[in-house]
Amino acid sequence: MHFTINGKRHEAEPDIRTSLLDVLRDHAGLPGTKKGCDHGQCGACTVLVNGRRINSCLTLAVMHQDDEIVTIEGLASGDALHPMQAAFIRHDGFQCGFCTPGQICSAVAMLDEVKAGWASHVSDSLDDITLNDDEISERMSGNLCRCSAYPNIVDAIREVAGA
Repeated sequence: MHFTINGKRHEAEPDIRTSLLDVLRDHAGLPGTKKGCDHGQCGACTVLVNGRRINSCLTLAVMHQDDEIVTIEGLASGDALHPMQAAFIRHDGFQCGFCTPGQICSAVAMLDEVKAGWASHVSDSLDDITLNDDEISERMSGNLCRCSAYPNIVDAIREVAGA
């Protein structure tokens, strides 16, 4: 099977029951995406597939052979960090760092969702979405941080959203 991961072609022959998460970590050698709960509840495994965030532990790799997959390793451009990665560092949006790759991938996709005009459960308006703390928290609710770095994560996202 062929996969396009972070703009590069990868070949793997996983069992057809193998999750995308396991292909990323075990076959493509990309350990940045974390295996947290393996049940889609924590968001540590969040990656971007065709620009949308998904829990890679809940999807089979064979379903994504023709998709563009971006992991935390693929967000940076060479030595230049993605603005969200840099903001997480500036705002100390991590403590143990385990959830950080999933948080960052989710935050990048979340800002794209807002730009596309996708409302959330707490959006005050369907026409003009204000990215306030409640909106950010709701949209990031699928990504858990056991260390409770949430205020700093929200600060990092707010910074990038305002840039």
